[in-house]
Amino acid sequence: MRTSIRNARRLVVKVGSALVTNNGEGLAVEALADWARQIAGLRAEGREVVLVSSGAIAAGMQRLGWTTRPQEMHHLQAAAAVGQMGLAQAYESVFAQNKLHTAQILLTHADLADRTRYLNARSTLVTLLELGVVPIINENDTVVTDEIKFGDNDTLGALVANLVEAEALIILTDQPGLYTADPRKDPTATLISEAAAGEARLESMAGGAGSSIGKGGMITKVIAAKRAARSGAHTVIASGREPDIMPRLAAGEVIGTLLVAETPPLAARKQWLADHLQLAGSLI
Repeated sequence: MRTSIRNARRLVVKVGSALVTNNGEGLAVEALADWARQIAGLRAEGREVVLVSSGAIAAGMQRLGWTTRPQEMHHLQAAAAVGQMGLAQAYESVFAQNKLHTAQILLTHADLADRTRYLNARSTLVTLLELGVVPIINENDTVVTDEIKFGDNDTLGALVANLVEAEALIILTDQPGLYTADPRKDPTATLISEAAAGEARLESMAGGAGSSIGKGGMITKVIAAKRAARSGAHTVIASGREPDIMPRLAAGEVIGTLLVAETPPLAARKQWLADHLQLAGSLI
């Protein structure tokens, strides 16, 4: 099944806060530059890449001198506003060094739950990809509220994969992949190389939040893979610190955990309903 990743022409790559901010110490500019180089290589092969990046709140926390993630919504929004400036500047700089243009897109769940805005977002993203631009997407944490949050950027990555009908979702984290148990607590835990997206056992294996910097954890990645599978996208969970991780995965190398989309993809409108309607209300 690794050939499914090798043959993918449109990819969504999601990078987490711990990677983007070097575990909260500040923007990991060297890592960003390396990912830009790898994405430039994929673009040269004729692949289209959408980057979903966490890190705005974490970057803002670092700039403001905060060591722990605040609980109050307005403090989170303020941190996001401060951090998003530095994040966008850093990405623009490293991609420009590889002769690639970038576009910043900030989304909330309300943007994708509304059918017209959903279609507009899809049209914009597809147009950017056709123009050779790398869209960089983050949740619009500056204005978002609990009622309209995606919850984590793993979920956002899966919804974007469905939105642009990507063949693969690559979730880069600070762990080598999905284990049978938390390897930091259980020395007998083993890495799962491949499984079907949506297998019930996977959620029981995944734990809680991975760090104090980000909100997600392995459980959100497993659920994101199940969401992405609705449009036929396969998901790889792998370490973002692995050298040349993106081109190696694109070449079909066995790295991390591959969660395979085994069921036929839903039709586009049914997929949108499955992704968003249950969060917006009840169907009677």
